Amino acid sequence: MIRPLSIRQRSSDPRLTGLHASRLISRIYAARGITSPDQSDLSLQHLYPPDTMRGLDVAIALLTDAIANQRRIVVVGDFDCDGATGTAVAVRGLRMLGARQVFFKVPHRVRHGYGLTPGLVEDLAELKPDLIITVDSGIACNPGVAAANARGYRVLVTDHHLPGEVLPPAAGILNPNQPGCGFPSKALAGVGVIFYLLVAVRAALRADNAPSAGADADLSALLDLVAIGTVVDMVKLDANNRRLVRAGLARINSGRCQPGVAALARVGGLEPGKIDALDIGFRIGPKINAAGRLEDMALGIECLLTDDPAQAMDMADNLHAINLERQHLQQDMLDDAEKMLAALDLEALPDQKCLILHQPDWHPGIIGLVASRMKDRIHRPVLVFAPSEPDSQELRGSCRSIPGFHMRDALALLDARHPGLIARFGGHAMAAGLTLHIDCFPEFSRIFPTIVSETLDPDLLQETLLTDGPLAPDQFDRSTAEMLVHAGPWGQGFPTPVFDNVFDVVGWQVLKEKHLKLQLRPEEGTEILQAIHFNGYTGQPPPARIRAVYELQTDDFRERRGVQALVRYIEAV
Repeated sequence: MIRPLSIRQRSSDPRLTGLHASRLISRIYAARGITSPDQSDLSLQHLYPPDTMRGLDVAIALLTDAIANQRRIVVVGDFDCDGATGTAVAVRGLRMLGARQVFFKVPHRVRHGYGLTPGLVEDLAELKPDLIITVDSGIACNPGVAAANARGYRVLVTDHHLPGEVLPPAAGILNPNQPGCGFPSKALAGVGVIFYLLVAVRAALRADNAPSAGADADLSALLDLVAIGTVVDMVKLDANNRRLVRAGLARINSGRCQPGVAALARVGGLEPGKIDALDIGFRIGPKINAAGRLEDMALGIECLLTDDPAQAMDMADNLHAINLERQHLQQDMLDDAEKMLAALDLEALPDQKCLILHQPDWHPGIIGLVASRMKDRIHRPVLVFAPSEPDSQELRGSCRSIPGFHMRDALALLDARHPGLIARFGGHAMAAGLTLHIDCFPEFSRIFPTIVSETLDPDLLQETLLTDGPLAPDQFDRSTAEMLVHAGPWGQGFPTPVFDNVFDVVGWQVLKEKHLKLQLRPEEGTEILQAIHFNGYTGQPPPARIRAVYELQTDDFRERRGVQALVRYIEAV
């Protein structure tokens, strides 16, 4: 490990003991900002209503008109999982509400680039759209919206990304992060925004005196897709998003999900009834994402749209194969990145506040994954670039940040100081993307670290492992592990509980030459706790006495119905 690391217990108000029947869960909730039992009530009746969304009335009017007059609606998605699930929600939901001419088009990562571009608008001509609805994109697609307007297409932008200074000239915009929007949750994913719009349109149809089949649409049937897009896009799981995710997980685990979701879960080896947010993030989402990274996201969307289980299974198998190819390609790029990192003077790395990597043969669909892995490796903002296509003079960059450093704001500051250096950029605090000409890369690589040095607090480079403190010896049991699972969903902004205790190492084995299987005896305890530390073997025996940071999990391997500690970090005591 080349980054500084410290362990610190999350702080919480000890008076907040009534957030859950368990004092342990109350403590965990309080440490994540929950202050009242209402905030931990995840029933759908507590979802924020859509009424405070800026632009909602205009968006409803555009859609109710399109449905009533059977206009041709083209949904333009994005080539990631949020965009794919959002597109599927839009297409399925609009059909449920009574629209009969609903089509979708997703930009090709290489041929079109991100979002509604002028090139994509040109390709939409064959679909003859009356109304274009963007999902998980559009708020930064000013040229594309203008191109659509010039062709006489109306555009309704639904997005959640941070807007620029000038909003696109769309007929309607629905985005909780646009200026003046009073919607309480700014953390909705793109799939959440389009779901909210569909719910609002259904309410409008119900309020209309004219009979409408769409007024009775059961939009809760789409919540499995909403949950997947929300988890995989790694938006903050605030109370509103946790309600959406929990409801979606309930549908998946009860077998009431789309055939494509069931097929993806089966291909991923997941056991029905026991699927959680972690499974979505690591076993289902990457298969959908792989289509947009290496092939065409249309395959992922079609898998989520089909009602034929056999067809869904064929598509899921195909997506699984594409994901395996993605994994091999990603590993090759990570190996390259590790070599580039090793060539740096690691003694001087603390003074290097960001890392910029580029290789001419890297794949543009994988750079975000490489940036994320390297960011975790060195705990610094990382930017990874690749040609937008082979032999192209345009570079595409993917950026990942650390808590406390706003990546998109840093790009905006550079763009303001050096207009024209960046061709396009957008994103969030923790993740952003940009495009620039290859001739601009040397200057960008010189200037951006200066921006980072100016705006990044050096204290943020000290990585801290936040824990929920120690578990008592009588809490290393199955009931505690199951209670922790049911108290979720856990994820971005609402992290999985991790604990730290001092243990005696009473036994250990090496698995597959790199993993540590440990038998641990807690301090002041007598029971032995089984533990696994992936990639934890350093070539030396573990210390006899350790402080471990770990998750407590159920262990059902070979139906043993036990518990184990998933170790994240150990240090000698």
